[in-house]
Amino acid sequence: MISFDIPDSIKNQLQMVEMVAGQMMRPQARYFDEHEHEIPHDFINMMWPVIKDQNKRMLDKLEAGDPSPTASGTKKANTSILRLIMLIEMLSWGDPGQYLCVPGGGLGGAAVESVGTTEQKLRLMRRFAEGDKPSWGSMAITEPDAGSDNSAIRATARLDEAANEWVLNGEKIFITAGALSLVESDGFCVVWATVDASAGRRGVKSFVVEANTAGVTVSHGMDKLGIRASDTVVISFNDARIPYDNILGSPEVQSGKGTKGFQGAMRTFDASRPAVAASAMGIARGALEYTKEKLAEVGVTVDYSKPRHLQSAYERDLIDMEAKYKSAWLLTLKAVAAIVHGRGNRLEASMCKAYAGSAVTEITQKSVELLGPLGYSRELLAEKFMRDAKINDIYEGTRQINLLIVARSILGYSRHELK
Repeated sequence: MISFDIPDSIKNQLQMVEMVAGQMMRPQARYFDEHEHEIPHDFINMMWPVIKDQNKRMLDKLEAGDPSPTASGTKKANTSILRLIMLIEMLSWGDPGQYLCVPGGGLGGAAVESVGTTEQKLRLMRRFAEGDKPSWGSMAITEPDAGSDNSAIRATARLDEAANEWVLNGEKIFITAGALSLVESDGFCVVWATVDASAGRRGVKSFVVEANTAGVTVSHGMDKLGIRASDTVVISFNDARIPYDNILGSPEVQSGKGTKGFQGAMRTFDASRPAVAASAMGIARGALEYTKEKLAEVGVTVDYSKPRHLQSAYERDLIDMEAKYKSAWLLTLKAVAAIVHGRGNRLEASMCKAYAGSAVTEITQKSVELLGPLGYSRELLAEKFMRDAKINDIYEGTRQINLLIVARSILGYSRHELK
């Protein structure tokens, strides 16, 4: 029989994180929304011991020869990813912008876990498990002229054989935790660049760029619609030199139709898209609960015993919002379950990401609508929920891109056959 019970160990940790989300993150959400480039140091310092302890357990397993939590083909169920997803949902319920400032490997760590060697995983994991100060990992893909179409990446990586180093040039934009990972800590950023522009996707590789690398410039200036507490920057590479061994995967460009290196890098999204969906669900739950609370204050509640045609428009809308939230959350958990049990989840990852992004956008927009003029004002958090929600429909692959992946997977088409 399928069980949806949360393991006690995760429940206990969630209770602690819920206190942080409710008593620290939510009360200061408006402040950091209005002070976009100010780092929430108190929140970061509170979360660091928790993240460090969790990373220490993961490091111990990795040193003992256990597979990464996102590895496929494992026989033993691994609940580390489930714990992470549940924590992301809860922290995003508190404030998704501050959640994105949580120290740890982040998207950069997910990229290393997906395609890095054991030595690379151990080396980079140790800084998050043994360091005295908070540290971050980030990932740089998006460029001014390359968004959803990653084959259009123009950042280059040239091998200097004499020095046995890669030389990176180019610009990346909308990089989450970019300054935190490269300037504020001893972190790293996984950068996607091409070693052969004429090879298209086959030439795209990912590289680990360490903090304080010469030739790397980090600049703010990304004033955003939502998740404004998130550290989001522009990163420029001007003859930035990194060690040869900092490439993830093989440096060789596959001949013919093979895109092994690119596909290896894309496996990052199989783990990160359910995480984005979980963040969307935290926002959706926050908006739904907030809306019901505010409506209850003026005497509007839902009578679930009534048939739909006898319910008020408010009641029907709230029930529809709940249905969207619960179906998207279950779809997200299905994608996570595949990882927990060591199965591939590309189809489920894109499904949950596409639907969660759509659901949270619709739920938060309806929240603003139901709360009337005050919902549109900055007096309530409803308008902030709506602004924070929209990014979940865009980053980690837009809804349109993820729907293409779903269609190709179900119909058996290649990217050349279905665009």
